[in-house]
This record gives sequence, structure tokens and C-alpha cells, in this order.
Amino acid sequence: MIVKKEAIIIGADHLGLPLKNILRDYLVEQGYPVTDIGVNEETPVNYPEIAVKLAERVAGGEFTRGILVCGTGIGMAITANKVPGVRAAVIHDAYSAERARASNDAQVAAFGSLVIGPNAAKKVLDAWLDSEFVPGSKSQPKVDMIKALDEKR
Repeated sequence: MIVKKEAIIIGADHLGLPLKNILRDYLVEQGYPVTDIGVNEETPVNYPEIAVKLAERVAGGEFTRGILVCGTGIGMAITANKVPGVRAAVIHDAYSAERARASNDAQVAAFGSLVIGPNAAKKVLDAWLDSEFVPGSKSQPKVDMIKALDEKR
């Protein structure tokens, strides 16, 4: 039986470009449809431009999951979290990746290319992709509180 994998959107700034390309190619090898929103050259770019572009497409329902890459992942996650309806988490280890999904329903994973190597990033990405938020779980009230903050905007 062939299982169709969900489409994923990915983006990076110039510092994240090499790791973004590695993760994009890895996802494609795993059978995921991937939309790459750039950047695709090493010319410096302001990471908020990429983070907002990706987060708006996730918030709008076009994608259920997205990946952002910059130097640390922190700036991308902060920016993506400013878009109502998006929960982004910096993930650099498998446990945090699994918890980002299972406990926080994070639809966006942010990686730091200066913090994590390609092989470790692939393993962390797998942990995030293999995890799911369970509606009605003990984490549901907390995620609902986060969602309510978006409604105040």
C-alpha cells in the first residue's frame, strides 16, 4: 500500500541555504512533495521575509507543515510565530522535535545551520515528521490557549 505523504514547504536565508538544500533533497528522497521558496543563492537576505512568506502559507492552510533554516533557527521561529495561526519551534534534538509536534502542535520546524550538522538535522527532521499532535490529549487545553492568543490580534 502506497501512503501519500503531505506536502511540505521549505525556506531559508543565505546562512541556511546549504542545510535547506540538503533537507529539501532528503525530503524528496523520502517521497515528500516539497515546495522550495528559496533562497537559492548566497546573496544576503533578511530572514523575516522568508519566514513570513512561509508562515502565511501554512496559516492559510496551503501547507500543514513547513521548515525554515537560518543561522540559529531562532530568528526564523520568532518571526514565523508572529503570523497568527502558526506555531514554530526551533528543533535541534529528536526529543524536542517530537515534543514540538506532540505537545505543541508545531507546524513549522526551524533549524540553525550553524548549530546542527546535516546528518543530525535529518534525524531530528525524521522525529518531527513521525510525530503527531493528538486532538483531545492532555496538551489540547494548552494549545487552545495559544490559539486564543492569535484571536486577540
